[in-house]
Amino acid sequence: MVRVPTRSETVKGPAPIRSAAGKGTHMALYEHLLIARQDISAQQVDALATHLKTIVEGEGGKVEKQEYWGLRGLAYRIKKNRKGHYVLLNINAPSKAIVELERQLKINEDVLRYITVSVDQFEVSSNKNRRDDRPEGERKPEGAEVEAAL
Repeated sequence: MVRVPTRSETVKGPAPIRSAAGKGTHMALYEHLLIARQDISAQQVDALATHLKTIVEGEGGKVEKQEYWGLRGLAYRIKKNRKGHYVLLNINAPSKAIVELERQLKINEDVLRYITVSVDQFEVSSNKNRRDDRPEGERKPEGAEVEAAL
């Protein structure tokens, strides 16, 4: 005779992930992209990123990498801004740290937009426009985009 699970047993879902210590904190990898207002200086953006780093570390996480992408143009106006300072953070932290991080970002007036994405592993560099990835003097051939599309 086969036992059929009841509805309450199927709705529960999987059991929570427990660490070896039994605390119930699961560390996950996140990529967090932040766009700050164009009015503030690069030093203020760096101070904001450092503040976010202390929030994550206070919740038991770690910021693996902090990357400043600079002042870039936006696709459309956000809160009367046409440009924004972009910052990428690679974070290894429990989910409660991300909840606190996003709560703090909602309060901050200097932040235009942010997005946090859970990833399996961090990429070497997420900034596609970096020039130091290519050796000196090497340029992309003019027909490379056309050949790649075919």
